[in-house]
Amino acid sequence: MDRQSLIQKFDKQAKKYNKRRKNNHAYKFRQRIFQEAEGKVLEVSIGSGLNFPYYNRNIELTGIDFSHEMLKTARNAAKNYPFKTTFIQEDVETVELSTNSFDTIISSASLCAYQDPIHVLNNFQKWCKPEGKILLLEHGICTNKTVGWVQKLSNPLALKLVGCHQDRNITEIVKKSNLKLIREERYLGGYLYLIWARP
Repeated sequence: MDRQSLIQKFDKQAKKYNKRRKNNHAYKFRQRIFQEAEGKVLEVSIGSGLNFPYYNRNIELTGIDFSHEMLKTARNAAKNYPFKTTFIQEDVETVELSTNSFDTIISSASLCAYQDPIHVLNNFQKWCKPEGKILLLEHGICTNKTVGWVQKLSNPLALKLVGCHQDRNITEIVKKSNLKLIREERYLGGYLYLIWARP
């Protein structure tokens, strides 16, 4: 799928994502990992700002997304939170950011949409301070073989409808990148990946 078509898909989903902040079934998992964000925080593919409720009040947040409508929703949502926010409309796969400029990098259900997720993680390595942290909450291939088979079977349709891969092995993607995997937790039959990593 070309990038412009993908952007249009996420533009159309902005209102739906906004509703998810009020009725967010993954709240306990987001809280578990993202409350550890500190200092200068970069959230890639920030979407509608689903993670805002789980951030500490003293962070300084930079959010990137290629969807104008998602960023518009996130800007409005950010008014309800005390931390300083900056928003950048760029494609995470091509944006150029300063080296070693963030204490924490956050990715939340975004590795499914990148054409080259390893390249994106390698950029996290560059953008994060050497002593910083990278926190990922992602969905991917389940540990249950039957469910995994269904995910692989439905992947082409999901990619066409919502621009999202269903069958990526997030653990293997992280291991193939330049990041150091510190800890991993799996939930919901292995579908949900919580990953703590460092440069």
